[in-house]
Amino acid sequence: MVQSKVHSRLTSYVLVLCLALAGTTATANPGQDHLSARWDPIHFKPAIDSATDAQCLACHEEVLQQRVREVSPAGVRSDQALAWYQTLSTYEGEQETFHRRHIVTPYAERVMQLRCNTCHQGNDPREETANSSATGNAGLTQRKQVDPTICLMCHGTFNYPIMGVPGPWAQHAQTFNDSCLTCHVAIRTQRHQVNFLKAEAIEDAAKTAGDVCYGCHGGRAWYRINFPYPRHAWPGGGSVVPDWAKDRPTQSDPRFAVADEPSTAAKP
Repeated sequence: MVQSKVHSRLTSYVLVLCLALAGTTATANPGQDHLSARWDPIHFKPAIDSATDAQCLACHEEVLQQRVREVSPAGVRSDQALAWYQTLSTYEGEQETFHRRHIVTPYAERVMQLRCNTCHQGNDPREETANSSATGNAGLTQRKQVDPTICLMCHGTFNYPIMGVPGPWAQHAQTFNDSCLTCHVAIRTQRHQVNFLKAEAIEDAAKTAGDVCYGCHGGRAWYRINFPYPRHAWPGGGSVVPDWAKDRPTQSDPRFAVADEPSTAAKP
């Protein structure tokens, strides 16, 4: 009897796996058992690319429902403590959880349009790693972690050496009127042309608040490297490529392209 149950379980497991690898259209079903849910097609390509937030949140709604504790186990009140991210004006307001800070806070709704599948592209639950076997899917991220390059696109360290800034922005911001637009109003004027940001809203906000740029691109203690942004060609840009850009891609990731992206994604 035990052997029969095991065989039935394995059959179900294989069936769900086949459906997932076949890319069958997924529909969120909170009533699924844990094994079936892990292998639901929505966690694999191509279904995950078109998955809606509603489908994801049908099972993962707790990521937006969970809130920061009002009082920590040690007795510290959150409204009387200053979180590291609250030192910049772009993160004003009460302390928030990671997912809420990026999706539903007033500032996030103003300048971002991140979706669940912007960051989450599935994982390989068979061995919890993408490259441990010859038949593994190298396109899946280890465990449930997000590809760190997604974070680096916004939160990589400020690459001042290639910009001609004498040092870190926090030390030299006043030299440039505390505004990145002092230079960038005329240099590379097409920015943030990705489907998870609101480019016009960011540009407008940056005109009145220096922290809008530094709040993301200032870098954090655990992001001590910068993101190698694609170096798009532009009219009059010439063929000479500086040494620091020779290994950079010349096109953005198609997954983040916007439908009406300008043909000159970067200008001199």
